[in-house]
Amino acid sequence: MKINPYGNLQNIYRKQLDKLQPKGEVTKKRDQLEISPQAKLLQQETRITTERKEKIEQLKAQVQSGEYKVNSQEVAKKFYEFWNE
Repeated sequence: MKINPYGNLQNIYRKQLDKLQPKGEVTKKRDQLEISPQAKLLQQETRITTERKEKIEQLKAQVQSGEYKVNSQEVAKKFYEFWNE
């Protein structure tokens, strides 16, 4: 009775792998990422996004300088409209 060590089992699989790939032709494939034209369009900034960014920057500047004042009447009106629709 002959008991084969684990190393010999790997050689069996190695032989099968060598049959599939010739030794002289080792090619390395690189991953590629392709972005669809629709995704490229979505990544472009629109007029609305640029306006939003400008408005956010203005509001940040006002808050940091202490000039930003909250209109409590407008806030209450918006809450009322939201809950009573």
